Amino acid sequence: MLDLKGIHKYYNPGTVNEMCLFQDFNLHIDDGEFVAVVGSNGSGKTSLLNIICGSILVDSGQILMNGKDITNQKEYKRMGSIGRVFQNPALGTCPSMTILENLSLAENKGRPYNLTRGVDRKKRSAYRELLSALNLHLEDKLDIRVGSLSGGQRQALALLMATMTPVDFLILDEHTAALDPKTAEINMKLTDQIVREKKLTSIMVTHNLRYAIEYGSRILMMHQGKVILDKRGEEKKKLQVEDVLSMFNEISIECGN
Repeated sequence: MLDLKGIHKYYNPGTVNEMCLFQDFNLHIDDGEFVAVVGSNGSGKTSLLNIICGSILVDSGQILMNGKDITNQKEYKRMGSIGRVFQNPALGTCPSMTILENLSLAENKGRPYNLTRGVDRKKRSAYRELLSALNLHLEDKLDIRVGSLSGGQRQALALLMATMTPVDFLILDEHTAALDPKTAEINMKLTDQIVREKKLTSIMVTHNLRYAIEYGSRILMMHQGKVILDKRGEEKKKLQVEDVLSMFNEISIECGN
């Protein structure tokens, strides 16, 4: 469960460029919800994710995760219960390390290494089985450097790594935006599969309206730091891409575009 209560966030305070993005912003997300977030550039989508993850701090308000106040908690501590996949496939993996080394690193997230080996080669068969489920033929490339993989393969690997350890929340920051259509479809189906199998609470920011409609249990549309559309369950199932697109067009006209 995630609660944002009375969130205020200013950018460039005290300057001529001061901008209030969030003013008394409130949001509640139930356990197990898969929330798709859409909105125009500058609407607050990515800032919302950064606030949840602790990449940026709020000026006032409260962030509760499973009832615990994490408002002032450091980003690296929040990552113990949050998995995050970024738009850039390069950000979720280490390109100079092999697939085996990347998976070992992900599996040991939050654990002290001390002077033990970072890679347990006895787990090769277990890693091969995990990779086989991706259907991207990575199971025979454990010793290949991740930097030599395609963007789609790296993003699928990043998604797998983000959920290897138990996490309460999965944060998806336009994670298919940099991929070609076919690879994006593969990664989106894989995302849905992992979210369902692991019963994760997930927040996905996307510009792909079809994905926002087709996947997840809830859809939010943001504009100027506010939620202007919030549909879930049966209401969401009745939504069509054209419905959401018409709202975008109305906003665009209101903003003079």
